[in-house]
Amino acid sequence: MAAMPEMPEVESLVRFLDERLREHAIARVELAAFSALKTYDPPLTALHGLEVEKVSRHGKFLDIDAQGVHLVFHLARAGWLRWRDELGEKPLRPGKGPMALRVRLDDDSGFDLTEAGTQRKLAIYVTTDPQSVPGIASLGPDPLADDFTVDTLAALLSDAGRSQLKGVLKDQKVIAGIGNAYSDEILHVAKLSPFKPANSLTDVERSALFVAIKDELALAIKRSEGLAAKDLKAEKKSGMRVHGRAGQTCEVCGDTIAEVSFADSSMQYCPTCQTGGKKLADRRMSRLLK
Repeated sequence: MAAMPEMPEVESLVRFLDERLREHAIARVELAAFSALKTYDPPLTALHGLEVEKVSRHGKFLDIDAQGVHLVFHLARAGWLRWRDELGEKPLRPGKGPMALRVRLDDDSGFDLTEAGTQRKLAIYVTTDPQSVPGIASLGPDPLADDFTVDTLAALLSDAGRSQLKGVLKDQKVIAGIGNAYSDEILHVAKLSPFKPANSLTDVERSALFVAIKDELALAIKRSEGLAAKDLKAEKKSGMRVHGRAGQTCEVCGDTIAEVSFADSSMQYCPTCQTGGKKLADRRMSRLLK
């Protein structure tokens, strides 16, 4: 299962960081992966000496606000944050390893941003206006916001037309923060096929989807409360009922969890719970059999 951080993990990281960064000054920011920094004005050094006022998020983007200068980053598929109560004195060396950025606070605590693998998708921005970050400017509404109602969802599904539900839930421009893993979980709880057209839901199905979105994301955040950053990925995996569990038994009905594979991802679902017992065509296998 891909360990891509999604909104519940990002929200947990926000709370974890806010508790540790707020009212501390940023002593130094060191860049190891130059390709990760997407902005040049203000420079990283503009953050030096500024006190962190709050940490928040926009969808899956983390935003550290230091007196109006924002350090914004998106962890992408393979990025992660490693907190250290005490950073060593050795300066960070640019290289080919996983290290991308280090933020050192005035008490020598801080964190490293790392990225595993060869695909470099981790993105870091320094800005005075988070809305100037292209990915933030185009975000859809936040599903955990109070003003995200069943009517909001109904309008989004209507606008999506016959697009498949799975793709609509994953699209950050439609709804901010739901990714591959939690869209699988949400659709399982709502008992909806991933391939069902977005505009074909009945009122009852729309209500079930709305409740599943709110509940699944809130529960995932609650499960992560109080965990250290290093423990969030393992917690995410342990809380999944269908995602990443192809071939295992569905806890709800006892059927075998099935999978559909795509070029760079896969999705899991329960045929009995979600598709009337039918297996969805696995696009990858279909191509091989031709």
